[in-house]
Amino acid sequence: MTTTTGPSAATGAVGSGRTRVEGRDKVTGAARYAGEVPFARLAHGWLVLSTVARGRITAVADGPVLAMPGVLAVLHHGNAPRVDAGYVGMLGRPNPVVGLFQHDRVPFVGWPVALVVAETSEQAREAAEALAVSYEEEPHDVAFRAGRDDAYRPEDSPMVRADAEKGDLEARIGGAAFLVDEEYTTPEEHHCAMEPHAATARWDDGRLDVIDSNQGSTWVSAELAQLFSLDPASVRVRSEHIGGAFGSKGLSAHQVAAVMATTLLQRPVRVVMTRRQMFSLVGYRSPTAQRVRLAADADGRLRAFDHEALNLTSTVHEFVETSAVLGRVLYDADAHRSRHRVVRLDVPTPTWMRAPGEAPGSFAIESALDELAGKCGVDPIALRVRNEPATGPVSGLPFSSRNLLACFEEGARRFGWADRDPRPGLRREGRWLLGTGTAAASYPSGVGRSTAAVTAEADGTFTVRINAADIGTGARTAMALVAADALQVNPDRVRVRIGDSDLGPAAIAGGSTGTRSWGWAVRLAASDVRERLALGGAVPREGITARSDTADAIEALPEQERHSFGAQFAEVAVDITTGEVRARRLLGIFAAGVIVNPLTARSQLIGGMTWGLSMALHEEAVRDEASGGHVNADLAGYHVAAHADVPLIEADWVDDHVPGDPVGIKGIGEIGVVGVAAAVANAVWHATGVRHRHLPIRPDRVLRAAGDTPGA
Repeated sequence: MTTTTGPSAATGAVGSGRTRVEGRDKVTGAARYAGEVPFARLAHGWLVLSTVARGRITAVADGPVLAMPGVLAVLHHGNAPRVDAGYVGMLGRPNPVVGLFQHDRVPFVGWPVALVVAETSEQAREAAEALAVSYEEEPHDVAFRAGRDDAYRPEDSPMVRADAEKGDLEARIGGAAFLVDEEYTTPEEHHCAMEPHAATARWDDGRLDVIDSNQGSTWVSAELAQLFSLDPASVRVRSEHIGGAFGSKGLSAHQVAAVMATTLLQRPVRVVMTRRQMFSLVGYRSPTAQRVRLAADADGRLRAFDHEALNLTSTVHEFVETSAVLGRVLYDADAHRSRHRVVRLDVPTPTWMRAPGEAPGSFAIESALDELAGKCGVDPIALRVRNEPATGPVSGLPFSSRNLLACFEEGARRFGWADRDPRPGLRREGRWLLGTGTAAASYPSGVGRSTAAVTAEADGTFTVRINAADIGTGARTAMALVAADALQVNPDRVRVRIGDSDLGPAAIAGGSTGTRSWGWAVRLAASDVRERLALGGAVPREGITARSDTADAIEALPEQERHSFGAQFAEVAVDITTGEVRARRLLGIFAAGVIVNPLTARSQLIGGMTWGLSMALHEEAVRDEASGGHVNADLAGYHVAAHADVPLIEADWVDDHVPGDPVGIKGIGEIGVVGVAAAVANAVWHATGVRHRHLPIRPDRVLRAAGDTPGA
């Protein structure tokens, strides 16, 4: 491993491995999560979800339930507080919860139709399960598949164009020496954060105070203020400790319901979701059907690149799983086309899930490229080298830095790629067939406006205040290291306060932007404090405080393609008797700018790679077309990779200096997922000679494919 350098790695704090500053609190139980903070007179709410997939509510029989012990209220569309019907949302799009208890329509199984509030959680649950709700049911459609004639082109978003195209695609395909034209599918997947979604709402001296588990208190407080037509200054959202999020913890039904109930009852109300409720209420990764066409000349150079991705969305709100964006960054071609299509169904609304777009998209693209390598008779890594772009393949913009080939070079050396026989189905140990595969990874390196305050205290310590969200990434520790580096002091002298909307606006923990965004703001404020201290004199009792706002600095950034990159390697064993696939080892080598804390960074990358392994072999939410609901909405039926499934996983990085960048930090939270599923699938082909284009690679699929022609 080479030592990462850059503008933030000058004094040694950044780049040093540090254990989490809040680690002891978490392992001893001192850290309080949103569902654990005590309040006097706390009431408990329990959501009641619809049992039909489409229709309208005709009656809510709340009378008998209100007479049950401890029950305080039953909120539903007939009596709940009204919200702003013109609500748009902080991210420029409506949130599905805008309709919560506002009308009698039911858009999917699991839609909240009531909230029962009681003195205890047990009383609330018992009453909720006793609540009788009548429906007028209508025919529903939840069947997702390629080729639906009602698929449509979605609107462009501020973040991504639905379609992008250059060159004469069909002409280039027609003259190609080699062509891959295949469909790849991925199933519905769920976040499955360890900590369920939870919120406690109360009115405190005229202010709405919400203790929540979310990925950005600035975001949630602004959304609640708009939804309930409140002065933003009168809403405070705190989210100090979060037990995982992965894209799911924004504004959801539980916070809105808790605010409605506390407004009605004028006492604190807590709403905690069950695991089963999370399967319908907090989003998920949409299933995808992706067609990839790759046309190459006799030397394996791409002449045409075509990727069309289809995903589902709900009838409530449009969400696009942007699976076709990855090719716009990874590979050059004379003609390039990428398109997204969406179909509306009677299902819950999908949302962002760790590496949205890139995770399923990389499975399709990197599997197709492996197929092309086989047709061309070119090593898969060599094929990638031949199609390495000098600038953005579609945008034409320069890369801020691009060290993908360095990742492949280092990964191939450590994995022993040079000793690999490219022919499939040759290696065997008893009943196990062995194979290896590789894939590329890329994820955007974005940045969001953040403000920070750093105070030099009279006792010689320093306090950092920034509304970051630590969703398990080690953000507190990273900010302490960034501040210590800028202040040129030992990190032990730095305290960090996060997770409170009163600390000022800051970027969310999402899109791999958190550390880059917050670190920039902290560094600016800390550098200002150090300059003031250099002037000499005693620090007053109230301390010396500097504040920063990165809005102008972000606006001044030159237009570039900013991405982290990586190379994924996998070795698998396939049991020819049972069809079981076991990953024996995974290796990921990444180029991700300045690595602030190697200890937690490696943990993040390994965690992401575990997700990719889980995606390849295990995860699949199954929806029953007759009822419209899930048949495996729990962690018993929805399998995620556990200790027994995880092999030796190694994650490391190469030097990735970003010339001229004021921070040098990119992002590592999501790139670990990207490419792993393709690397595993490519390794399964190398082991068996059979190509799997549909995830997960279940034993039954392996057995059914056992008679296929090798290489098919």
